[in-house]
Amino acid sequence: MQGQELNISSELKYREAIILYSDSNLSIKDICERTGVGFCAFSSYLSKHHRDLIIKRHHLTKYANVKLRGSKGQTTSAHYKYKDAIAACDSVEYIEYNISQIARIFDVNCSSLASQLRRHYPEIVPRRELERRRMGITINLQYGARKWSKEGYATAVEMLQSSDMTIGEVASACNVSYTGLREHIIAYYPQITTQREIKRTNATGRKMRGERNGNWAIHEPEHSSIEKYEKAIELYRTTSLEVKEIARIASVNLGGLRYHIRIWHPRLMVQRRGFDENVPIEQTKRYKKSTAEKYADAIERLKNSNLPTSRVAAEFGLNPEVFRMYIKEHYPELTAVRGMTKADNGKTVSNRSAEKYAEALNIYQTTSESLKSIARRLGLTYNSLGGFIRRNYPEAIERHKSLLASMTVNDEQRNNEQEYKSDGSVPLNERL
Repeated sequence: MQGQELNISSELKYREAIILYSDSNLSIKDICERTGVGFCAFSSYLSKHHRDLIIKRHHLTKYANVKLRGSKGQTTSAHYKYKDAIAACDSVEYIEYNISQIARIFDVNCSSLASQLRRHYPEIVPRRELERRRMGITINLQYGARKWSKEGYATAVEMLQSSDMTIGEVASACNVSYTGLREHIIAYYPQITTQREIKRTNATGRKMRGERNGNWAIHEPEHSSIEKYEKAIELYRTTSLEVKEIARIASVNLGGLRYHIRIWHPRLMVQRRGFDENVPIEQTKRYKKSTAEKYADAIERLKNSNLPTSRVAAEFGLNPEVFRMYIKEHYPELTAVRGMTKADNGKTVSNRSAEKYAEALNIYQTTSESLKSIARRLGLTYNSLGGFIRRNYPEAIERHKSLLASMTVNDEQRNNEQEYKSDGSVPLNERL
């Protein structure tokens, strides 16, 4: 239903533009300027919903199922504009005329016709000149690149062959015409064009800072973005403040700052997490630098002493459970050094705690005695024992509950039997 409403609104929006496109020869750009619709949006709408009008306008009824134009190649308009002149260049009837004369006969630009021949029909001109020489038609003109042109573009051509610079960058560096250099490369150095196209194809989807991507632009932040986030990045590098606080101090948007850091400064994120900058960010744990500083002294104390984790946590005013989780996640080697072992259920527990609470755990999961009674009888702290079992042996709690439930059922049956023996009535379970 929503898609139908969208199509109806689009039809109403582009109705006037569609009528002009169908009934006139105006270009899409002129139609968009007259009707006030977007050029890209209208072009996309035509391709998706009115392909028949495009085929009709360009007389492509024989190619209704063929893509009109790829990412490169001759445009449809250029094909129809120059097709008669190009056919004449390849015809014996016009063999006596040169390219300039043929362009004037068919009322097209001479340079544009020559460019179309070089780019899209490179075999016509050599074949034509060979036939003209065979027939003895010659005007004593030099073909190919002129000497002054070769010398003028020599440095630029060498730079294009040996570097990844764009034609515009090379033209600017060598102080030559961009258009002239581009046409010179297309006409006389097709191997450079092919080589650069292969490089661009291989670079598609590559986003590494300082390197070129698929459109051959260098993947790097804009100068304005660098200046905008310079103060924030410095605070991120040198302090342990939260990103939200840094954004407030630097007066920048929080989402924009996070995006800027994630895209352009992943190494800083790795360093802030306490790893070497060469470690891939996917292999690092995500936590705040302020958190690392919060636990730094306690971790150092734990490394240099044999005190229990709970006592160290109490000494520094930390939550023992959260502190244990932090150590397991970020300092697994410390867990191993401090005599930790794996229980049968896969949980990592302290050897000291496992030995201390082993008897109480066995009694708890095999009898109906309450945990508080077990702790009192064995001289253990009830809260510590309960936390140990809850963290590391949740299945023991389920066993204890199942045992209590089965004992309750047995007690009820026993009571029913006693009542039956005393008054001669049928037990409830037998009646059911």
